[in-house]
Amino acid sequence: MAAEKLRDLSQPIDVPLLDATVAAFYGTGSKEERNAADQILRDLQNNPDMWLQVMHILQNTQNLNTKFFALQVLEGVIKYRWNALPVEQRDGMKNFISDVIVQLSGNDASFRSERLYVNKLNIILVQILKHEWPARWRSFIPDLVSAAKTSETICENCMVILKLLSEEVFDFSRGEMTQQKIKELKQSLNSEFQLIHELCLYVLSASQRTELIRATLSTLHAFLSWIPLGYIFESPLLETLLKFFPLPAYRNLTLQCLTEVAALQFGNYYDVQYVKMYNIFMVQLQSILPPTSDIPDAYTKGSTEEQAFIQNLALFFTSFYKVHIRILESTQENIAALLVGLEYLINISYVDDTEVFKVCLDYWNSLVSELFEPHRSLDNPAAAATLMGLQVPAMLPGMVDGHGSQLLQRRQLYAGPMSKLRMLMICRMAKPEEVLIVEDENGNIVRETLKDNDVLVQYKIMRETLIYLSHLDHDDTEKQMLRKLSKQLSGEDWTWNNLNTLCWAIGSISGSMMEEQENRFLVMVIRDLLNLCEITKGKDNKAVIASNIMYVVGQYPRFLRAHWKFLKTVVNKLFEFMHETHPGVQDMACDTFLKIVQKCKRKFVITQVGENEPFVSELLTGLPTTIMDLEPHQIHSFYESVGHMIQAESDAQKRDEYLQRLMELPNQKWLEIIGQAHQNVEFLKDQDVIRTVLNILQASSSFLYSGTLYELISKSITEGGPYTSRTSYVKLLRSVKRETLKLIETFLDKAEDQPQIGKQFVPPMMDPVLGDYARNVPDARESEVLSLFATIVNKYKSAMIEDVPRIFEAVFQCTLEMITKNFEDYPEHRLKFFSLLRAIATHCFPALICLSSQQLKLVMDSIIWAFRHTERNIAETGLNLLLEMLKKFQGSEFCNQFYRSYFLTIEQEIFAVLTDTFHKPGFKLHVLVLQHLFCLVETGVVTEALWDVATGPYHYPSNSAFVREFTIKLLSTSFPNMTAAEVTQFVNGLFESTNDLSTFKNHIRDFLIQSKEFSAQDNKDLYAEEAAAQRERERQRMLSIPGLIAPSELQDEMVDS
Repeated sequence: MAAEKLRDLSQPIDVPLLDATVAAFYGTGSKEERNAADQILRDLQNNPDMWLQVMHILQNTQNLNTKFFALQVLEGVIKYRWNALPVEQRDGMKNFISDVIVQLSGNDASFRSERLYVNKLNIILVQILKHEWPARWRSFIPDLVSAAKTSETICENCMVILKLLSEEVFDFSRGEMTQQKIKELKQSLNSEFQLIHELCLYVLSASQRTELIRATLSTLHAFLSWIPLGYIFESPLLETLLKFFPLPAYRNLTLQCLTEVAALQFGNYYDVQYVKMYNIFMVQLQSILPPTSDIPDAYTKGSTEEQAFIQNLALFFTSFYKVHIRILESTQENIAALLVGLEYLINISYVDDTEVFKVCLDYWNSLVSELFEPHRSLDNPAAAATLMGLQVPAMLPGMVDGHGSQLLQRRQLYAGPMSKLRMLMICRMAKPEEVLIVEDENGNIVRETLKDNDVLVQYKIMRETLIYLSHLDHDDTEKQMLRKLSKQLSGEDWTWNNLNTLCWAIGSISGSMMEEQENRFLVMVIRDLLNLCEITKGKDNKAVIASNIMYVVGQYPRFLRAHWKFLKTVVNKLFEFMHETHPGVQDMACDTFLKIVQKCKRKFVITQVGENEPFVSELLTGLPTTIMDLEPHQIHSFYESVGHMIQAESDAQKRDEYLQRLMELPNQKWLEIIGQAHQNVEFLKDQDVIRTVLNILQASSSFLYSGTLYELISKSITEGGPYTSRTSYVKLLRSVKRETLKLIETFLDKAEDQPQIGKQFVPPMMDPVLGDYARNVPDARESEVLSLFATIVNKYKSAMIEDVPRIFEAVFQCTLEMITKNFEDYPEHRLKFFSLLRAIATHCFPALICLSSQQLKLVMDSIIWAFRHTERNIAETGLNLLLEMLKKFQGSEFCNQFYRSYFLTIEQEIFAVLTDTFHKPGFKLHVLVLQHLFCLVETGVVTEALWDVATGPYHYPSNSAFVREFTIKLLSTSFPNMTAAEVTQFVNGLFESTNDLSTFKNHIRDFLIQSKEFSAQDNKDLYAEEAAAQRERERQRMLSIPGLIAPSELQDEMVDS
């Protein structure tokens, strides 16, 4: 009963009853009560007349949740229907909201107690402003400023509104408003800024109220990035800000404002003001935070405010230096202030906080690359030598004059800070990807389980920075690294972290020194690290040192290639680590071994001086002992490494001999298993046997019996019914199946004499693999079958055309049934299925043409199904496949037939996903498909009518005219909130810009934004006069400059005169 009463909006709503319903929704009553209340509130929210009750509700309720509910209803109307409302309703609502805000913020008590409500009202007001201002509410800024002068609390709230407005227009406008609207609002804000500027300065000079000053500084912060520069530098604004900087209550806000000013980029017009600002700032900073302070320690112990201050300080320095560092390089006084600032920044860089460090690192990277760049362009042998890593005396005769001398002076100026920066980089070096051994939160050394992407990104930037630093002064880099390493050996500086960061830094500068210097440096480093490994006790310590030795040697293949003795020592050391059971050590040893072999493989297959046989032969003799303690996956990696070595042997006979020796162990095991299987197939069902088979398959290439084995497994899976595929035994069997498929795929992909292999291997696989896929229960179908055939098609291209119908018959229908029930099941099959289709479309297109129309319809339906996915990879594969198909059909003799069947369907489906926010990532491809379709009809490639001539009411002049009309109808019905004129304008614009992709794309972007709003025709009419006046002024200007308007376009009488 109560529900019906609430739903009847023909009379004013019963506010106490609404309060009770909202209370029930948020209350702790039964689930049924909450659901019932939820249903009523949803119904009210969806009722188009509900917003007319908003004023009545807000005036009569004390409940904050009810107020929020009413404002939510109003927000929806403002966003989507505002322009379609009658003028008096819009004005009524606008005045009502303004009055409530003034009333609540006019007195201190209600402003504090109703803070949340006022904030929400402010947001609503700004949403209204986006539609009304400047055209229909010209006096908004003057009204706001005069209201602000009536009371300090109103003034504080006005600052909040201004800040919101600035953020809406400058920060969040993309995708919310059309480009034209954003431009209008920006111009209005700019032209009316003087009033706002005066108000801010007035508050900062006259008010004693802390909250008001903070609100004003916060608003200024939002405005400073875009206001006209005169307001900053030609007014007392900067001085005022610098006065507030020393005061603790305003320190952070002021610093944020100064950072915005520091980041402004324009010519050198205001350099004097910048130098003055920097110097005053530095004097004040030294009294707040003396240069001798231990900043990292202060940060750790500091309050949230103090930590924010250090973070803001980093932002200020980096912003200022990025744009204005050169103006501080002029006089001795400025240079001194600059060096003090850099010292502060280096100290801040030691703060143990990722965000602070990122800010500093980003700047250090840009500074060192800026110092390094000019030396590459100096056309001077000495400069080139410096770059290559040779040290040059401080001043060279050829460089004293002009440009070179300035560069050297600049480098000298920064030599001190750069040396400290090298130490910082060495101490804080991030962990490279190859290192698998880490310290966990309990201080234990463990194998890393998850890769941290942030750390990897940081490593890349630090590595680049350190390489620049190394180029700027190789000797200093080497000296600092070796000094730190000797402290590790002597034990005075020994910790896991210190050794790690040092070795990561040493590894990261590989290749930046001249070879001679690098060799000298590395001999010392590796010798010291091997010594450290000998003298240090404790398993964990040894694991850390081992990890570092492996990382460093893996980074310097050039050195290892040139020094066989070192290479052999290092590889034998790796074999030693392969018996070390500490978590992560064996993995890293196998990874490093693979890395070194890939870079030095030739060295292992030739007989080195002082050796009796190539290293690979020695290795194969000791193989069983070397891999004795390794896990299966590590053995696979080891086998891969030896495979690389063998591949480097140019003598085919030796290569085969090595291969045979390498595969002796797995082949022996394989033959045993197959022999037993021949006597009794049941033997293959033992889980341990299956595991062994799996390992052999993963390590080798013996798939002579794979086919038999494959069928046997499928049979076991099928016999067990639908749920067998979940048991662990069957999971093992399926792994063997998958590995067999992957093995065949790799073999075919890498095989050299292709056509033979294709003929020899592909036909016999058709039945065991394809037939099995078709016959199996869905859960037992391997997605690898699809990727195997995609590889085959991509490899043998058009040779596979005859086999396509067979592939289709086996996989197409049954896979589609699996993946079109919903968008979630069988994700692997989805992606691989569409990749297979794409391979066929690219290489075996004639086979697609031969499909029956029923089968082709299935293909097209499946492509549409693909790009409807919200899963990005699948949708992208589908769209790429669609583009491929469209282009292929365009060039074939079936062009007309195909487009007559599918043109309109594709257009409709693409518009459906284009206007669905879940498909935003596909925007670029959606645009390309639409551009392709519209180009087809514009250029007349499709020669037959796209409309149904038999049933069509009348004849269209061309396909282009028909598609225009079809698109306009389609969009008008889909977006009833857009006027017919707007839709027509959009569609015409698309057809006009088919040849210019960026205009075409922008056009669609604007349409997507517009389609969200109900916009009435009156908007443009309001500007008609101004627009006409503007056009006339422009015409007069052009007339005043001879030749701007062609004489042929001038009126006759003007020419005569």
